[in-house]
Amino acid sequence: MGKQFSELSDKHIAFIEQQKLYFVGTAADSGSVNLSPKGGDSLRVISPTQIAWLNLTGSGNESAAHVLNNPRMTLMFCAFEGAPLILRAYGQASVLHNKDAEWKKYVSLFPESVAARQIFILDINMVQSSCGMSVPYFSYEGDRKDLAKWSEKQGTEGIEKYWLKKNQKSIDGFESEIASRSGLSEVSDDSF
Repeated sequence: MGKQFSELSDKHIAFIEQQKLYFVGTAADSGSVNLSPKGGDSLRVISPTQIAWLNLTGSGNESAAHVLNNPRMTLMFCAFEGAPLILRAYGQASVLHNKDAEWKKYVSLFPESVAARQIFILDINMVQSSCGMSVPYFSYEGDRKDLAKWSEKQGTEGIEKYWLKKNQKSIDGFESEIASRSGLSEVSDDSF
């Protein structure tokens, strides 16, 4: 039942744009595989062969560290209502930080957020659809507001301190380059 494609079709793009939740899979050459759920208004289909997604501040920074080690990335979308479908976009990803030259071009595609940490650009080399008949139905109730409230309370300076304290390395010790590529200096702040 599964089918493979070299790029996203108009039907695939329409399906992606309807989703409230997607999943990001990454792995370095060694160590742990990471799978992260993402939501909110954080993903844009740039073209049939490229997707950009905004990574907000969180307790880990696995995707950034993994992509710097090995750029493989998979995005997965599931139909939780309507006709069953699982859609995966496979490819090579790059990561942008707020001091990188292309940051402004891409960040303008998303709602403004003090929590904006990175933008990932996925250059797609394969798309796969599969049946999704075992995926359960779920009803969307709304986006969580917790991160937005926490981020606003922290402000830019607080968020940057958090990055330095919690987001510089993956759980396996791989560098995320968040300090150097965001123009930050080391600080010793144990308030987190």
